[in-house]
Amino acid sequence: MKEKTERELAQSNIAENRKAYYDYHLIETFEAGIALLGTEVKAIREGRVNLRDSYARLENGELFLLNVNISPYSHRGYVDHEPLRARKLLLHRHELLKLVGKTVEKGMTLVPVRMYFKNGKVKVAVSLAKGKKDYDKRETIKRRETDRETRAAIKSGR
Repeated sequence: MKEKTERELAQSNIAENRKAYYDYHLIETFEAGIALLGTEVKAIREGRVNLRDSYARLENGELFLLNVNISPYSHRGYVDHEPLRARKLLLHRHELLKLVGKTVEKGMTLVPVRMYFKNGKVKVAVSLAKGKKDYDKRETIKRRETDRETRAAIKSGR
């Protein structure tokens, strides 16, 4: 069995928003840090995070991640965090300015695609996205099915 490299160990996936790939055309992805409380980091290490239906919003020149559910830490004491609170995303100023210009365009939104650890820090991959129409979603499903059928035909033909 192949052992993981040092880079793979340093960057491990915590949560992925697979629904974002289905609902949106992802245009550009940015890596952002996230401001968290101690119990939130511990809960994330346990895998108690859900990115479904979450999004990012620019407010007063800062980027906030909304509707991310980080369940309470299992071994918490009397101090606990709010599971659905707004969490600040940390980006460079030039990246924020770029996002401000692009999100003004009609139909553009910021969607968290995945959350992962990178060198011990929690990072969020935030994508600039445009919503798909229903016919785009059906087209994606058809393409996926035909690819699956061709792979099966090639595999059985060996």
